[in-house]
Amino acid sequence: MRVCGEVENTELLGPYANVCWAFDRPPEFERRALRFLADGLAQGQQVWYIADAPERDLLRVLRGLAGADEALTSGAAKVAPLGRRYTSPDPESQVRTYADALDEALADGFSGLRVAADGTGLLEGRGGVDHLARYEHLVDRHMAHRPFSALCAYNRRRLGRELVAEVACMHPITNVGAAPFRLFATDEAAIGLSGELDLAAQRLLSLALERADPQPRSGELAIDATAVTFMDHRSLLLLSRFAERRGATAVVRTKSAVPARVMEVLRLPGVRVEPVG
Repeated sequence: MRVCGEVENTELLGPYANVCWAFDRPPEFERRALRFLADGLAQGQQVWYIADAPERDLLRVLRGLAGADEALTSGAAKVAPLGRRYTSPDPESQVRTYADALDEALADGFSGLRVAADGTGLLEGRGGVDHLARYEHLVDRHMAHRPFSALCAYNRRRLGRELVAEVACMHPITNVGAAPFRLFATDEAAIGLSGELDLAAQRLLSLALERADPQPRSGELAIDATAVTFMDHRSLLLLSRFAERRGATAVVRTKSAVPARVMEVLRLPGVRVEPVG
């Protein structure tokens, strides 16, 4: 399984990290972003710093990074206003934009691409949350296989905790308290899940499933839930109904004995629990 769960810092997360960081004040994001990008430079990646601000302000922030001037001159570091990098409302097109940028970075001799982006402006007015959440999952699928890492950040004071959670839960890694669970791409199953799936998470889980739209194979929708710490019967029923609408059986792989016991008691149709480990 990919690295997933909650973290308290942005350092040493590796070349394939996909992190969502909920913050309250811009200086907090700036500090986290510089640490994340410093790791990228140390790994030989090309790094980008993106936010909803003029380029001169982005350069001012990035120059807080050791060796920033040299990295900017060599092309190892770049800055871009948010609107210049996120130009398409179509999730698939936006993924291709970053795929092309990664190809260019690799062709230029870098080991990969690393992006720190404050995406708050993309959610102002809430209108783009469906497209953005879908994009976050599609790009996560891409990142699961290629040396592309990202720190996506959203301002809770401007957007509210609930809206931030809608995009945070589409990442394998978040900071503490950003979302109750995480839905992410994995080779082991149609999707992976981590965190707590309880009554409070039902609406968010339903939204995340619809936006990710994982597809079944051979009549089964495999769900890697080995990193889920709690799953109630409502969550099992929700997964069952989601799979049933796609003509499939939900196969939930878990290390916990609780879901299997719930299945025995309630005899939920359309779902099978497979113990792991």
